[in-house]
Amino acid sequence: MEEDPLALENQVCFALSIAARGVVAVYKPLLEPMGLTHPQYLVMLALWQRDPLSGKELSSLLRLDPGTLSPLLKRLESTGYITRDRDRTDERALAVTLTAEGRALRERALKIPPAIVGKLDMSLDELRVLHTSLTRVIAAAHQE
Repeated sequence: MEEDPLALENQVCFALSIAARGVVAVYKPLLEPMGLTHPQYLVMLALWQRDPLSGKELSSLLRLDPGTLSPLLKRLESTGYITRDRDRTDERALAVTLTAEGRALRERALKIPPAIVGKLDMSLDELRVLHTSLTRVIAAAHQE
């Protein structure tokens, strides 16, 4: 008997969608005490890696359009984790910088990756293989 190419359970898009929602749900109780949503956490990860960043750089790194990124930045600024100012070298550009409180939050966030590994009940090697595969999918999906 042939497999149905349109069967829901055979669709990569379906598996990715369900997996993404599930993984974000695993992060939620870890991020809530820090006052972060998952998208805000991604912004903070980018800034902990490279601070400061322009709004354009953040948008590119996170693959978010400016209209989606702007409310995230406003909320992070209102919580005191970042500041948004005009770039001194280019008045048209937005410079996003961590505050002392935002930098200090990184210490608490260091507990998140091992907690996620534990909650997913997968080995680090399995997660690395998954990450490599997903990175290939992302690259293929974004080819022009």
